[in-house]
Amino acid sequence: MRLGLIFLVLGYVLSQFYRAFLAVLAPVLQQDIGADAEALSVASGLWFLAFAAMQIPVGWALDVVGPRRTAAFLLATGAAGGALVFAMAQGPGQIYLAMVLIGIGCSPVLMASYYIFARVFPPAVFGTLAGAIIGFGSLGNLAGSLPLAWAAESFGWRGTLWGLAAITLAVAAALAAFIQDPPKAEQGENGRGSLLDILKIPAIWLILPMMLVNYAPAAGLRGAWAGPYLSDVYGLDATGIGQVTLVMGVAMIIGNFAYGPLDRVFGTRKWVVLFGNLVGAACLLLLWASPAAGVWRSGLLLAGVGLFGSSFPLIMAHARDFFPPHLVGRGVTLLNLFGIGGVGVAQFFSGRVFAAFEATAPDPASAYGGLFLIFGLAVLMGCAAYLFSRERAG
Repeated sequence: MRLGLIFLVLGYVLSQFYRAFLAVLAPVLQQDIGADAEALSVASGLWFLAFAAMQIPVGWALDVVGPRRTAAFLLATGAAGGALVFAMAQGPGQIYLAMVLIGIGCSPVLMASYYIFARVFPPAVFGTLAGAIIGFGSLGNLAGSLPLAWAAESFGWRGTLWGLAAITLAVAAALAAFIQDPPKAEQGENGRGSLLDILKIPAIWLILPMMLVNYAPAAGLRGAWAGPYLSDVYGLDATGIGQVTLVMGVAMIIGNFAYGPLDRVFGTRKWVVLFGNLVGAACLLLLWASPAAGVWRSGLLLAGVGLFGSSFPLIMAHARDFFPPHLVGRGVTLLNLFGIGGVGVAQFFSGRVFAAFEATAPDPASAYGGLFLIFGLAVLMGCAAYLFSRERAG
């Protein structure tokens, strides 16, 4: 089980990398194949939407087929195949297809881990384990910053993607070899159950809005908008963008490790999540108020968005307390659908919102400021709904 979890962490490293690497490649992709900032925002959104759309079938597969075959098959066929398509892309259309395939391939990895945690480990430590795997997996976020910029300059972006395809295929083979499926859960008094049984739990409905918006600003800015913003406003090249996004990536790792055990420190999950997201919204509003106040001030505020927007595992732990054992797979993937789907929807709308701001703004900084405002208001709306949610002891 331990060796299987180690390779699931490596799979999640790849998932974090693939959702974040477009920002660093933005300048060279625009130069080589005409993929501008709006096109890359759409590509990033397609990754998240494909990932989100797969959560329903992945949830069924985890409960029925098991995490081993589910994770290994999709990572090999989707993520490795998508990386190959990306390596051969000649225009934005191929980038879109590649990101859809990669999103499908990455969709089961984190939830396979969460499924094992929920079925094998005590509920009290779920939040800590959930945060830890995201924290370790976020090394992929770091790899998608300065190391990626170095690799792209040394081997070319196409050569780098060929190498990533080979690495992804190797990790998928290791998942097939080393993951051990937990024993099947008892079906309970009402039979096997379904996703509808999860949706019938009233407590979930006030958690879902927070899950929908909490990750969207950090993932969207880190994955697509940070690169164009730093390039257009401050004139940074790939190396400079890599340095700033590296700081943001480190902040996201720290946030995931920090959020996990805080529920046991303070005796609450809800209020830790709520406070953290309010601070993250404040960082976004400060970026809106002064989007061109200095590269390191902006970089630190972006890092703040990443740090305080890493509450995903603790929200998952909050909701997990309401899931019956035989529906854990469907439950965690439903939450993940909202978390990742929120990012995908935000990326699609953010591209259009930015284009509208850009058409009327006096300078690029003001256009990006409008984008930060929209992200900040979305988080505040999620906090307003989440304020009325309830907790249950795990």
